[in-house]
Amino acid sequence: MSHHLDTPLAAQSGQLYLNDLYVFDGERGTVFVMDVNSSVTGADIKTGFHAEGRYEFKVHFNGGELEELTYRVAFGELDGAGKQKLTVHALTAEEARDDAATGVLRAEGRTGEVVQGEHVRVWAGRIVDPFYIDLDQLATVNDAFKNGAKLDRSAWRPENAKNTFAGTTVDSIVLEMSRDEPMLPDGTQIGVWCRTMLATDAGGWRQINRAGHPMMWPIFWPTDTDFSNPANVRHPCDDLRADGAEIASTVARVVAANATAPDPQAYGWSVAREVYPDLLSYQIGTTANYGFARRNGRTMADNAPEVMFSMVLNTGITSGLGADAAQQARSDTFPYVMPA
Repeated sequence: MSHHLDTPLAAQSGQLYLNDLYVFDGERGTVFVMDVNSSVTGADIKTGFHAEGRYEFKVHFNGGELEELTYRVAFGELDGAGKQKLTVHALTAEEARDDAATGVLRAEGRTGEVVQGEHVRVWAGRIVDPFYIDLDQLATVNDAFKNGAKLDRSAWRPENAKNTFAGTTVDSIVLEMSRDEPMLPDGTQIGVWCRTMLATDAGGWRQINRAGHPMMWPIFWPTDTDFSNPANVRHPCDDLRADGAEIASTVARVVAANATAPDPQAYGWSVAREVYPDLLSYQIGTTANYGFARRNGRTMADNAPEVMFSMVLNTGITSGLGADAAQQARSDTFPYVMPA
């Protein structure tokens, strides 16, 4: 039966919408977390992960333009117990960039269970969403960016902030690569992005969504709910030349309106070069923190909205929320998330 997955309309499933990417040091090694399928919209959420999709973590090394390591996670259909078979394959060198390559099987098991494999343990399932933000604040930032206007601080007050994501859930994939993973020794500088893929009628694969830095889509493309923005399907190596001028111009307009930079155009380009290519940088074995002074990986406690709002507006912006806003959604032990 043809499912016409070549069309953007057919691909509109929360199972393939990326919500967040986290990279940090865990109990045994480097942790990669990908969240999809948020319940925050109140839409009809499909259960589990897409059985005709792929979920991939892509790893670049030492500033490299292309990925040299891919961890590919795939799922089977839901069984009678509501669980899905999962597999994790590792692809290296040229295979890491080849959708037709199969790589090496590292682990296999089922969702909702801790799965052990070669240099890896994995857990996947429905969790309490650890992300926190007041979407009313995001709306004020969106208005400023849309109109190239002064930020209206009277429309939202930090003392009244509430976590819009409280009580929401997402589907999460957690991979922890052990410290003896040959390609991820301590001290290695990596750049990480993740993506979702769908099988096409022609037998290949189509990239549906991707993520690197937090808050990119909510800030720059808040209305892109139909996969129409080219950023969804391109490779990070094409980001700056394809979209750098647009990001720089958008930032320049808003910092000029808010008088936060003496040279708005130069500042706009500095932001474009900071967020492009859209990779989450991390030094293996170090304490992760997506912060103001340094962005090194990202933990689930990090206040990404504050950091991104402050960067793109070139002025300190408080979210009114702290890490304790979602404390109940995090754990210090594997899988570091809280099952819903």
